[in-house]
Amino acid sequence: MLRFSNVSQSYGSKEILHDISFEVEPGKMYTLIGPNGSGKTTLLSLAAGLLPPQVGEVIIGDHSMTTDPIEAKRLTALIPDQPNIWPGMTGFEFLHFVGTLYGMTPRERDTKIQELLPLFTLDGTEHEQFDTFSRGNKQKFSVMAALLHSPKLILIDEPIVGLDPISIEILLTRLRDFCNEGGTVFMVSHTMDVSERISDTIGLLHSGTLAHQGTLDELRKIVGDDSASLTQIYTHLLSI
Repeated sequence: MLRFSNVSQSYGSKEILHDISFEVEPGKMYTLIGPNGSGKTTLLSLAAGLLPPQVGEVIIGDHSMTTDPIEAKRLTALIPDQPNIWPGMTGFEFLHFVGTLYGMTPRERDTKIQELLPLFTLDGTEHEQFDTFSRGNKQKFSVMAALLHSPKLILIDEPIVGLDPISIEILLTRLRDFCNEGGTVFMVSHTMDVSERISDTIGLLHSGTLAHQGTLDELRKIVGDDSASLTQIYTHLLSI
């Protein structure tokens, strides 16, 4: 569903990503971890089409983000780490705006919005100004916007920032259900316990290269500890 093929990216003379190649299969959740500055957000931005790849290709489904970006983006949704929305919009207007961008009819938008509002028990808040929402409620509306057009691939930058514990559980369950229904998730995170709990595959990005990837059990075998936590694996692999 998502494939990076020999992707390299630089900012000026500084190479951020070097010859990255891997893929995420449909129905799977792939989490990318790594130190600050390792290139995680850049890779996510490439998958979202926010940056064009300087070298290599990003493929969404059967569509190249370079030669067929509109069709590639139709399949995706992005949950950013900062839910910055145009000021003056209500939550309801924001959801309708996003649905319109993805070509949903008014009836389709209304039906899906009414289906999603109970997800985080936000019924009744949708007509309030977005500017008045808490950080957590803004994040919840960003999640609903991502689910609105029934994407095939959800891209997430730090999914649980600002969410209360109950909302975190709701989100993680919904993401797991999304994958079980055939959807694909590509997530960037520093939250090791969440990544360990819900990921099918975990990749470790270090200094712009994909140093390791695999299931939790496969990564445990690399460090020689069948009970190691992801935090312990991460610390061990970065110290080598």
